[in-house]
Amino acid sequence: MNDLFQSGTKAGSDYTAKDIEVLEGLEPVRRRPGMYIGGTDERALHHLFAEVLDNSMDEAVAGHADRIEVEFQADGSLRVMDNGRGIPIDRHPKFKDKSALEVILTTLHSGGKFSSKVYSTAGGLHGVGISVVNALSDRLVVEVARDRELWRQHYSRGTPQSKLEKVGATPNRRGTTVVFHPDEQIFGKGAHFRAARLFKMARSKAYLYPGVKIHWSCAAELIPAGDETPTEAVLHFPGGLQDYLSAQLEGQSTVTPVPFAGRAQLGGERGQVEWAIHWPQEIDEGWLNSYCNTVTTPEGGTHEAGFRTALLRGFKDYAELTNTKKASQITADDIVGGGAAMLSVFIKDPQFQGQTKDRLVTVEAQKLVEQAIKDHFDHWLAGAPQQANTLLAHIIERAEDRLRRRAEKDVSRKSATRKLRLPGKLADCADEAANGSEIFIVEGDSAGGSAKQARDRRIQAVLPLRGKILNVASAGSGKLAANQELSDLVQALGCGLGSKYRAEDLRYDKVIIMTDADVDGAHIASLLMTFFFREMPKLIEHGHLYLAQPPLYRISAGGKTAYAMDDADKDSLIATEFKGRKVEISRFKGLGEMPPAQLKETTMSPKNRTLLRVQVPVDEVREADDLVERLMGRKAELRFQFIQERAAFATDIDV
Repeated sequence: MNDLFQSGTKAGSDYTAKDIEVLEGLEPVRRRPGMYIGGTDERALHHLFAEVLDNSMDEAVAGHADRIEVEFQADGSLRVMDNGRGIPIDRHPKFKDKSALEVILTTLHSGGKFSSKVYSTAGGLHGVGISVVNALSDRLVVEVARDRELWRQHYSRGTPQSKLEKVGATPNRRGTTVVFHPDEQIFGKGAHFRAARLFKMARSKAYLYPGVKIHWSCAAELIPAGDETPTEAVLHFPGGLQDYLSAQLEGQSTVTPVPFAGRAQLGGERGQVEWAIHWPQEIDEGWLNSYCNTVTTPEGGTHEAGFRTALLRGFKDYAELTNTKKASQITADDIVGGGAAMLSVFIKDPQFQGQTKDRLVTVEAQKLVEQAIKDHFDHWLAGAPQQANTLLAHIIERAEDRLRRRAEKDVSRKSATRKLRLPGKLADCADEAANGSEIFIVEGDSAGGSAKQARDRRIQAVLPLRGKILNVASAGSGKLAANQELSDLVQALGCGLGSKYRAEDLRYDKVIIMTDADVDGAHIASLLMTFFFREMPKLIEHGHLYLAQPPLYRISAGGKTAYAMDDADKDSLIATEFKGRKVEISRFKGLGEMPPAQLKETTMSPKNRTLLRVQVPVDEVREADDLVERLMGRKAELRFQFIQERAAFATDIDV
């Protein structure tokens, strides 16, 4: 250890100017892709498509294009073509030896969207989108049709592979075509686009702007068996967001016969807003999909806040006119949380949180959206009083149900645990009795979100924890008391620690550790089991602690689907149930990547799942304690000795 410390000190003392790296061109993107597209996972991979499609949509919204073609080609490449103005190909005044096209493709923060001269509203504002796609593609070809002539240039990993060349005359064509293939050096071998996800992204864009037709095509071999993604489709929705809402709620009964939908200008020339919201009769959790300049904003933002405030104020004002006093208790969550909604704004110079634009933070957007929608909502309610009264009664009923559930939780469940303060991120179950109830302890908000949608709300609770928890076997009592994640867990269970453990106050019958089926997940599970073994041994002794068994693979062929827990299980299924058939194999990267329906079917539903009960036989408690101390305790030499003693037996090592 001293040698290592001295070596580190010496290296630090040699820190000079020559150690300072200056990354040029697109090298920063390849070194740190997460800064530009949020990572290198499947979501980030598909973000490349979003960047290219957004450029074509900006041309359409600006009134220069009405047709976009999206083709998912057999070799895994994506081709996006529009009939807009085409990227300029003349020499750039600042870079005399480069065309404007090459500057845009190879230089960060370059483009025509920093001012409103070329685009009054646009989704791409940072001037990095297409250059990032170029940097992270092992091959990219761009074609520009301008002034009846076609130009072409080839790139690889951000570097031009050819000069911009004039291909020839093209009298009946205009616009930009980009064909690109993601780089395996960045996204890993086997990483590929998914047809269903691409189609869904393209379709959502078509809903956002009625003036564009998106022509979709996909090589048949890229669509897995059982996947209903079409090989060809024309995506055009004159009704905009209302068309989307109608398609999503087809066959469902709704509180009102028609949705509240419309379009309006934002403060004169400041932009435009379009919205659509309906209230299904039977819905557990509502949803609101929002967009700014056709860019999806999954984390919401100021435009969503304005929309929610407009609806809340509209209901409150209408209730005052009709002397409905119970409406004083309703909140925006009662309104939007019980509905299915779409919101799209087009504004100049929007401010987003991060390059991936997940959240709109333009301050003035909240007030502009609120003012534009509030007036229309007032007229909508006043124009159909019977419909408005029915809807208001429905919202009030949701508010009363919310308050009743809160009271039950505060009085019944908390009084049973001496008015325990429950952590805010706990999604508790509705049943008051501990008998038959379950709590799933999951890693992170992403997995927590999937689990909350997959659970049986009556008997199943979900508590997300952030990352790897404290190792209680090597930490002092002071650290344990100060650790927020473990504090939340103790509060949720309600039964106390150590000598203060009270079995009768345990709030759940089953405490289920549910982590990813990989090495990190196993590590988190071991830390949690160590915590319960050291701090709540009676919980294990009384048979309350379990491990969930999420699958690692999804195997499908035709209409048949099966799930495998590990490689051996996968190989066995392929050799037996799928023998001789061409199978599609998907590996789950984590619980957060699993659709809620699959998570419920495979891991959470008592009908189908497999749980492992954590047990320590009474006569083996001392031996187990010694093992925990060796593996999880403060003395690293004991772990090293354990590894040395068993190194010869290690066969399959997941690194």
